[in-house]
Amino acid sequence: MSGANGHRRPPRPTIELVTPAASASEAAAIVAALEQFLADTAPAPGSADTVPSRWQRAALEEGISARQLGGAAWGHSSR
Repeated sequence: MSGANGHRRPPRPTIELVTPAASASEAAAIVAALEQFLADTAPAPGSADTVPSRWQRAALEEGISARQLGGAAWGHSSR
């Protein structure tokens, strides 16, 4: 997945090799192994085609209406 560096959401932490004992090729190998590990163990990205369940959709709509009405959607008057 080259080319995505710096554009991941959420951004991944910076990987640094802080020991001066490694040569440039050793450091590159360590960083490549860490990058591969992070890629292999990352959760699968969500599909854009995933349709939310009816429960999730209702909860989202209720949350939006509650925010727009200032809490009045829960039976509380905003007066």
